[in-house]
Amino acid sequence: MAELAPVRRARLARLVAARGFVRVSDVAEELEVSEVTLRGDLSALEQQGLVVRVHGGAMPTSAIVAEESSIESSLGRDEAAKRAIGAAAAQLVSSGESVFVDAGSTALALAVALVERRELHDVTLVTSGLSTALVLEAGMPRFTVIVTGGTLRPLQHSLVNPFAAPMLEQLHLDWAFIGCNGVDETGVTNVNIPEAEIKTIVMRRARRKVILADASKLGRRELAVIAGPGDYDTLVTDAAAPASVLDLLRAAGIGVLTSDNPARPGSMVS
Repeated sequence: MAELAPVRRARLARLVAARGFVRVSDVAEELEVSEVTLRGDLSALEQQGLVVRVHGGAMPTSAIVAEESSIESSLGRDEAAKRAIGAAAAQLVSSGESVFVDAGSTALALAVALVERRELHDVTLVTSGLSTALVLEAGMPRFTVIVTGGTLRPLQHSLVNPFAAPMLEQLHLDWAFIGCNGVDETGVTNVNIPEAEIKTIVMRRARRKVILADASKLGRRELAVIAGPGDYDTLVTDAAAPASVLDLLRAAGIGVLTSDNPARPGSMVS
């Protein structure tokens, strides 16, 4: 006889906690239920705060959020550096372009800098961050602001799957400005897997991909991979960035733009 849903879900929650990640197809077979039923069970567990759905499966909530801080607590950290990064990154954008601006505190600084560039017009700005969208609203009607939709994540006030990804897959963007928690010679990483998935999708949809990271993020490697060193064009960082890390990134073919050496408006970093 098939297990009752509460019993099966309790067993499923234990499997996720013990293994760190479960794939829908594997666990559906193990629990002898359909993948549709298994996804329903994972959705119920996610509503209880026990798991987080990721592409193809689920992970325990503790593995996703243990190291993540709220956007409010991040705003005051390295504030001057983030403002400088935002101002430098904003100089890359030209009127008439389509731009993704990420969620997060450094992306917020970029949003402020874009609004302050009064000469910019007819720019379409897409974001998965509610706080980012509210900042960009001040640039309307010069800007068109599009919010991706999706499931709200409270720490970053960001929107992730299941609805954000399909919307982003339909876009062709001139620029993607992506925040992160770590950058080293192996690539760009984040502490949160659902956030990393959205960032990766955005980078596939953009002609030019820019990572925003202050000096504290450089040389670090976190849980979720966003991109490899060959997947993005430019790193925008602040003047305190360690020269040794920047040399490794340049050797990997990455353009580096520092806030004390900004690009001219609309230019690309080589």
